[in-house]
Amino acid sequence: MGNRLDGKVCVVTGAAQGIGQGCALEMAAQGGRIVVSDRNVAGGEETVRQIVELGGEAIFVACDVRSRDDLEALMKAAASHFGGIDVLFNNAGTHDTDLTHQTAVHELPDEVWDMVYEVNLRSIWYGVRAALPYLRQSKGASIINTASIASYVAMPVSPAYNATKGAVLMLTKSMAVDLAQFNIRVNCINPGTIKTPLLDKYFDIIEDPDARAAALHGFLGANLVPRLGTPQEVGKVVCFLASDDASFLTGAAYLVDGGMTAWRGTRT
Repeated sequence: MGNRLDGKVCVVTGAAQGIGQGCALEMAAQGGRIVVSDRNVAGGEETVRQIVELGGEAIFVACDVRSRDDLEALMKAAASHFGGIDVLFNNAGTHDTDLTHQTAVHELPDEVWDMVYEVNLRSIWYGVRAALPYLRQSKGASIINTASIASYVAMPVSPAYNATKGAVLMLTKSMAVDLAQFNIRVNCINPGTIKTPLLDKYFDIIEDPDARAAALHGFLGANLVPRLGTPQEVGKVVCFLASDDASFLTGAAYLVDGGMTAWRGTRT
């Protein structure tokens, strides 16, 4: 175990799989004490098991980030167990294709729009307000929000996802302005094509195998680094932003996208 995070108490939402799980593992490997949170109890407990197996410290707290009460209980449990909160990683998210095949903007069901908004955007607002009393007591508090390349460019079959992720970027900046008085830094990460269950579902909605292969080729072809990223690679960026090494960084967005948004091209 490393020490970049050196005992910092880190709350990670959506940590049962994908980017959240990979980041939680990396944060533990770099010395963080991790509060794993998710609606998926089995997955969250598995993340804790892996952290402990590697010699780290972690607990699991079940939480539905759509619920203000759940988020307040999460922060209270984290602070009670570890004595405070230093880092809040608002990572929980969902995508239109998780919930429906009617993903065109003129077909998207109202309840899907509402769910994506509540999970991707409103939960960050709720989570920060719930964590603020504890973060204000930290000597090096940091908030990291998971945005997306969809904060910059529109992805197909993703109207609610695109809208909420664009809003996450600006909410991050607003939070950085308002929380600077408390010496709390706020940044966001913007992952691209990362190998996760969420990405798998995105492509699974394309029923025709040839069309699915073409779509995947298009995504990979747009990456200057010619492969999918990994959750652990995202985790290294999160750890840096959470650490005191990033003490002069706030209100900023960091692309972790293999160069996808740096150009208008596709490799052949």
